[in-house]
Amino acid sequence: MKLYRTDSGIIVQREEDVRLVENVEWDEIGACDDPIPLLARVLQQAHEVGPEALAPEALRAPIGSQEVWAAGVTYFRSRTARMEEAKAGGGGDFYDRVYTAPRPELFFKATARRVVGPGAPVRVRSDSRWSVPEPELALVINARGGIIGYTIGNDMSARDIEGENPLYLPQAKVYTESCALGPCILLTPDALPSDTPIMLRIDRGAGVVFEGSTTLAAMKRTGQELAEYLFRDNSFPCGCVLLTGTGIVPPDEVALRSGDVVSITIPPIGTLENPVR
Repeated sequence: MKLYRTDSGIIVQREEDVRLVENVEWDEIGACDDPIPLLARVLQQAHEVGPEALAPEALRAPIGSQEVWAAGVTYFRSRTARMEEAKAGGGGDFYDRVYTAPRPELFFKATARRVVGPGAPVRVRSDSRWSVPEPELALVINARGGIIGYTIGNDMSARDIEGENPLYLPQAKVYTESCALGPCILLTPDALPSDTPIMLRIDRGAGVVFEGSTTLAAMKRTGQELAEYLFRDNSFPCGCVLLTGTGIVPPDEVALRSGDVVSITIPPIGTLENPVR
């Protein structure tokens, strides 16, 4: 079952059946233990809609009042890249230490108003010369800390700012239009298979600037482990979204420019595509 957030309301897709659900607020989904029975009841009265209801321009970010958090250095590739970029700022070994530590790195990423949906522009900070997208599997977590589904996240990052000093992480990560989510939430109680691929492509004009891929098998920590740490001494009445880190880091010579298009694909969920402002 897939959930889409549109201007018309919540749309539920089950294989070829697409229905507009009424009388359910987005935050109710994150607040309940299991939204599937809730949606199954209201789907009996929901009316069918055509495929045009799921056109990219009709979709919004699948988020209500939830916060977005993120995990860092969960892939070896990210650990290596962060060590290299942080050397000059004296933080080169921080990332190796957090990669092997029992406690993961978790940080606040975005409020809902800083998040954009499919087709909407993401932003490069005006004071950054070296920014990249970070393609990530995003966990959709309910109010009790249970993973109820998945979406795709783009954790926009200013690598030069973070590399200058690890204490600048919030400035490198948290700003207007710094996060994209979508195109939908894949509702499932099951963990995604370890061979699930994550693919990134950056287009510039008629050419491809960068393509890369990884799989969930390369992620060092489990989603449940990350969720458990996030909910320690923390509460989320309507649930939250947790980005699980990136295993795809473009080479140092690649920096996003205005007009680029970032596409992130995770096959069970779909493709999240955003232009760069």
